[in-house]
Amino acid sequence: MADEVTGIVGAGIIGLAIGRELTLRRPGTRILVLEKEDRVAVHQTGHNSGVVHAGLYYPPGSLKARLCTRGRALLREYCAERALPYRECGKLVVAVREEEVARLDALGERARANAVPGLRRVGAAGIREIEPHAAGLAALHSPHTAITDYPAVARSFAEDIAAGGGEVRLGFPVTGIARQGGRLRLRSGERELRVDELIVCAGLHTDAVARLAGDGPQPRIIPFRGEYLRVAPAKAPLVRGLIYPVPDPRYPFLGVHFTRRVSGEVEVGPNAVLGLAREGYRRSDLRLADLRSLAAWPGTWRMARRHWRTGVRELRGSLSARAYMREARAYVPAIGAADVARAGAGVRAQALDRDGTLVDDFRIHRFGRVTAVRNAPSPAATSSMAIAEHVVDLVLGGH
Repeated sequence: MADEVTGIVGAGIIGLAIGRELTLRRPGTRILVLEKEDRVAVHQTGHNSGVVHAGLYYPPGSLKARLCTRGRALLREYCAERALPYRECGKLVVAVREEEVARLDALGERARANAVPGLRRVGAAGIREIEPHAAGLAALHSPHTAITDYPAVARSFAEDIAAGGGEVRLGFPVTGIARQGGRLRLRSGERELRVDELIVCAGLHTDAVARLAGDGPQPRIIPFRGEYLRVAPAKAPLVRGLIYPVPDPRYPFLGVHFTRRVSGEVEVGPNAVLGLAREGYRRSDLRLADLRSLAAWPGTWRMARRHWRTGVRELRGSLSARAYMREARAYVPAIGAADVARAGAGVRAQALDRDGTLVDDFRIHRFGRVTAVRNAPSPAATSSMAIAEHVVDLVLGGH
């Protein structure tokens, strides 16, 4: 209907991709993206590592596996059309210890089930051929893993929404949601507006906004700060592409790795340290309301009992660049603590169930005329255009 309004809370790359998809598939509907900040892509999108994942890690058949594969193809085509940066620099996933080789082989089977293009297994000589300064026993090489500039992609999506007749309204934090007849009344302080359909993509605050809309308390978002170290320009050429460890299947984090940026810089990281504020980009950041939310959620304590040893190790690496690089040097021995400087940090919105399970797959809830993207960790940026297709299918199927 021409007078219908669809509201989207959150102008990160997911919310903007959904807004763009709606303008393409639902002409005549007014699309209104609401963002509490004064510009788009401020939080997770703006602190993203820039990696376009090829789909190595995800359980076959999962939303992550399906949407990452589709999303990578869509993103590559979009970047080419809009002259946005997109470089297939390739990724090595390296086993540096004997006990990691079996996990590497299992990962290879999973990647092949996900039809990761061009994947091959290489030995120590093959590692040096691809990355002459890397070390390891064996590796998986994914030549089509790429890097891009996600904030630039997000800004381009926002331009597409405006060109399609929609609006990205900045400085509008949603503080209240109420049902009024068949519509939803959104409040931001003293300001109000009404929408017919609502999509929540609020990242670090998505659980709180979803609850305002009537969704349940699970999963809860807990913040994990990820810190980066920047490799000195003299040593940056030692890394040609992306060098990753073999992931531990117990955790949804990939471990410390070397990442080349489209700028040409090379970073090491990120780690994963429990944050004391949802937007806590500095170690000293603490917000009492966020801390109370963490402490009140039963899953926090259950997670801590299971994973406290990993938490201690990550904290040690956060406090000491030397400890951080001791682990990283297993992969590129020529880059040590003297060759890096502290760079930026991001905060990951990690969904946590009541039983203490770190939610790994994308989780999207639909209730009434509200759709909430409750968990969208990596590879969400890679998958953004495919997530948008999936969400819009849910929205259109609900009518």
